[in-house]
Amino acid sequence: MQEYDDNPLCYVADSPIHGRGLFARRDIERGTWIGHYDGPQTQENGMHVLWIEADVEVDEEWIGYDGNNELRFLNHDPHPNGEMDGLDLYAAQTIRAGEEITIDYGEEFEAA
Repeated sequence: MQEYDDNPLCYVADSPIHGRGLFARRDIERGTWIGHYDGPQTQENGMHVLWIEADVEVDEEWIGYDGNNELRFLNHDPHPNGEMDGLDLYAAQTIRAGEEITIDYGEEFEAA
């Protein structure tokens, strides 16, 4: 199993939410940049695909990125402590050491 141990702010471990999750190594203050979601573009959905709204100049409405770093383990929470700005993850509030870092997958996820 691949280790995801390069990020000084977070690590991957078993999650009480789902499978594996992303956790804070230390306290992370609100507004702190946590990392960049790395992975190739895709138009096929999958377990570790992050969908972001496309630039208005692009024909597609959404672009998927098939994650290949530790951020691929972000789990959903309707009241998240992290937020994505494009492919960058920021702390939406102070996140305590050992706390799981989550994002809101959006309304489409809630309806599923």
